[in-house]
Amino acid sequence: MAVSSVPVDLSAAMVMTPTALVDWLIILPVVWCILVGAALMLVRRRVQAHARLAIPALALLVVMNAGLLYHVAVTGPVTMVMGRWLPPFGVAFTVDLTGALFALTAGLVALAGSVAALDDVNGSGRRYGFYPFLMLLMAGVNGAFLTGDLFNLYVWFEVLLISSFGLLVLGSERRQIDGAVKYGFLNLMATTLFLIATGLIYGVFGTLNMADIAIKVQAAPERAPLMTLTALFVLAFGMKAAAFPVNFWLPASYHTPRLVVSALFAGLLTKVGIYALIRVCGMLFPTSLAALSPVLSTIAVLTMLTGVFGALAQTDLRRLLGYLVIAGIGSMLAGIAMGGQGGFGGAVFYALHSIVVMTALYFAAGLAARAGGTASLAVLGGIYRSHPGLAALSLMLFFSVSGLPPFSGFWPKVMLVRTALDGGAFVLAASLLLAGFLTTIATARIFLLAYWRPATDETPPLAVVALPVSVLLPLVGLTALSLGIGLFPEPLLALVRVAAEGLVAPADYIGSVFPDGFPVAIPGGAAP
Repeated sequence: MAVSSVPVDLSAAMVMTPTALVDWLIILPVVWCILVGAALMLVRRRVQAHARLAIPALALLVVMNAGLLYHVAVTGPVTMVMGRWLPPFGVAFTVDLTGALFALTAGLVALAGSVAALDDVNGSGRRYGFYPFLMLLMAGVNGAFLTGDLFNLYVWFEVLLISSFGLLVLGSERRQIDGAVKYGFLNLMATTLFLIATGLIYGVFGTLNMADIAIKVQAAPERAPLMTLTALFVLAFGMKAAAFPVNFWLPASYHTPRLVVSALFAGLLTKVGIYALIRVCGMLFPTSLAALSPVLSTIAVLTMLTGVFGALAQTDLRRLLGYLVIAGIGSMLAGIAMGGQGGFGGAVFYALHSIVVMTALYFAAGLAARAGGTASLAVLGGIYRSHPGLAALSLMLFFSVSGLPPFSGFWPKVMLVRTALDGGAFVLAASLLLAGFLTTIATARIFLLAYWRPATDETPPLAVVALPVSVLLPLVGLTALSLGIGLFPEPLLALVRVAAEGLVAPADYIGSVFPDGFPVAIPGGAAP
């Protein structure tokens, strides 16, 4: 059969112009993490080289994400389509301010964790893949924050989930295996629900591109199962974010791995679930999410209270911090339940703050346990006298996680409470204030018992314990970042407000995917 010589116009299906060099920043963080992770596997027997490769690589990742944030802040949301196929046929990476802010903050704490691992992860842990797993974890985290395709969001969840399994069992201790089973069971259930909801969306709308879904939802018939889809996503992402009542896996597993692994998990993994909930439910199904607001508000209140009361009941430092992670998730869920620019803005700001502060708190708890010879509040004491610098850093972080000025936790708490009061959600406002008050009591209890109380007869000698610089430096850096955000919140507040506006009115996001116009009217955009 002869091949037709009639020219074919591909401009309707493919991108015909070359990709601008700066737009490669959209995909570069993911590609970079995968390449470095593969390179580390190639030199897996030379464990002394792992840190020398991974730490500069993560520093460069921070630079990439900072450049991407600047690019998006200046030009608005940007899209890159794989294989030159135009959306919705080609897989799209679409980045707006929300995704760029999350990616940059995640890169910063991963860099801090890679430095802290110099002391915390021994030769055996490196030989079994700590740094390769860390790079693959960051590939999954960055992919989740930067993708514009729902199925690829599922894929990146799988990448970070598999790498987190490897990090969780690093060391092969019995309690780690036990924690991994609980962690894995709930997360695999959540992933299954996510996949079911994704398949249902494709069956209803015939697309998995998020911008395309946002368009088609506006023209969906009344019989479309939008409420069912939203409920499935809320359940799936709620499990991953450790929302009530499916949050028992977090305090049962986060205290079992190495300190730096617990710190990274507390900072990053639950926030990916919060990001996905904001992106998929808040941007794609705003009407259904608003209808589920009473249910989500109840879940938020119960999550906050479960977290703070669980923290008050604990005597083990790392278990206690796991419940503080849960309490913070409740505050973010409160913002999502309220919706709008104020609710989403408060949730995004709180998530960014929590990524930094919870990572730092785990570092501080690990150093306190090393200084005191135990993680039990029943035995710890006298750290203020033996290590006053550590006590000062810990106190600042306690202020921040409690939402007290002048630290980063104060401003998102103000945003959320103000939004709740303005919207008449007085129960949510009272719950946010109560959770902050009880968190203050829980952290004050830690400081009084472990730091301020004189050493007891059971407390090991404190003065002879030298704290590792490789953990102190990241702790100082993250604490300084929290203080800097608290003292000078205006730049981040401005970015968060624009990010929240883009979630409520995603015209620019959709316009970056479909620059030639929208088939139907969309929120924040003009009708065609």
